[in-house]
Amino acid sequence: MEAELTALAASGATAFVGLMATEAWNQVRGRVARFLARGEDGEDVDAELEESRAELLAARRSGDEDGAADIAAEWRVRLRRALRDNPEAERELRSLLDELAPHQPPAPTVTVNNSTNGGTYYGQVIQGHDISGLTFNGGGAAAPRPEPGAR
Repeated sequence: MEAELTALAASGATAFVGLMATEAWNQVRGRVARFLARGEDGEDVDAELEESRAELLAARRSGDEDGAADIAAEWRVRLRRALRDNPEAERELRSLLDELAPHQPPAPTVTVNNSTNGGTYYGQVIQGHDISGLTFNGGGAAAPRPEPGAR
């Protein structure tokens, strides 16, 4: 159950911080502040959200992705505490995230078309995104290459 709450907190923080950098933030800020206040002074929470937004926008303008990630991490911890301390918070956060979903920017769509023509390839061919840490070990001899002009 703890892993599920941690994942929900991460989703909430990602959604909130993602929205902070958009025009939609002005429309959803009040709902987010009311959820986060949970009995505290809503104005204080609203001020914290606006401070985080200003820091986020400054970090993104300067290319400081670590700073932007730190802001998301702070809200993830805060949401995880809210979920742990209040059983009703889980249902409320899920509901809020469902309401906010239309405000989330759409994921980019990427179309890739590849073709290979002619030739013989004597090695691995890989296509992908964000591939790292690969090691290829050849175990045997390469196939003989045909002589030029041979059929």
